[in-house]
Amino acid sequence: MLYAVLALLWMGHCAKGWAGTVGFQEQNTQDERGQPIKLAIWYPSSSPAHVVNIGWTTQEVAMGGALSAGVHPLIVISHGTGGTYLSHYDTATALAQAGFIAAAVRHPGDNAQDHSRQLFILERSGHVRRALDYLLQDWRGHAQVDASRIGIFGFSAGGFTALVNIGGQPDMSLIAPFCTTHADHFVCQLLTHENADGRNAPVPLPARVDNQDARIKAAVIAAPALGFTFANRLQRATIPVQLWRAEDDQILPHPWYAEEVRRALPQEPQYRVVAQAGHFDFLAPCAAVMAQRLPEICSSAAGFDRAAFHRTFNEEVVAFFQRTLDVKDR
Repeated sequence: MLYAVLALLWMGHCAKGWAGTVGFQEQNTQDERGQPIKLAIWYPSSSPAHVVNIGWTTQEVAMGGALSAGVHPLIVISHGTGGTYLSHYDTATALAQAGFIAAAVRHPGDNAQDHSRQLFILERSGHVRRALDYLLQDWRGHAQVDASRIGIFGFSAGGFTALVNIGGQPDMSLIAPFCTTHADHFVCQLLTHENADGRNAPVPLPARVDNQDARIKAAVIAAPALGFTFANRLQRATIPVQLWRAEDDQILPHPWYAEEVRRALPQEPQYRVVAQAGHFDFLAPCAAVMAQRLPEICSSAAGFDRAAFHRTFNEEVVAFFQRTLDVKDR
């Protein structure tokens, strides 16, 4: 009898070891120009996980593993200018561990491999829309996506993207006069560099920006780019928002970005200012090889522990989406 009880306990332990892992896969869809949109998808899985190298990171995931039974809320992730769909892999993993499907978009023409359309920031919200269409209609796991519980996470240019997707209507005509007095800001330097010697034609600006996606019910915005373009233009962004600002952000300095967004939102967001943090501290902590090759985005100020911050950051992001999307902890 004792042996039988011990055997059952052992079997139960093994069963738990095979469940509750994080699955990972890469998929493709297309934007409106027919260009490929690559997606990295983390999700709750019932398959065994293994330590694997993905890009310059090491993750413990079930590659192509089975999606756990039931329906799951979905969070789409938009990276910053020149980023990748792995830029926030630790946050995506934390979401998957909590029962979410987390799908990160690699924006065509604005990623680490391709900078050809990084000035066309208004295209990005369309990429998110197409990604959601794919995940809800064509992805093999689409029947297990809870279409009533969808959120978005965006960092930097991805934060701008998310704001457009939730109803923001930025006034892009404000950029040129802004840059006459803030020429040292990142966006202004980027415009100067891209348009130097006539190499690139000025970016065409639509008369109206309207790409609100009513499927999105909550948003986490970290260090949003072009925040000043949303002054008095976020009235339709009425869903819950968690807004993050790095105290020592030298790329998007206070008060023209996150603070402008906070003021423009019709409802007070859950606002977090991270002491001593810089702009890139919202990116996942860097593996050794990445830190060696990209010190400009991997380095933090003396005394700031990015890994420790991300443990708190990820907990707060997960808790926010659980609360606003009415998701029970696993």
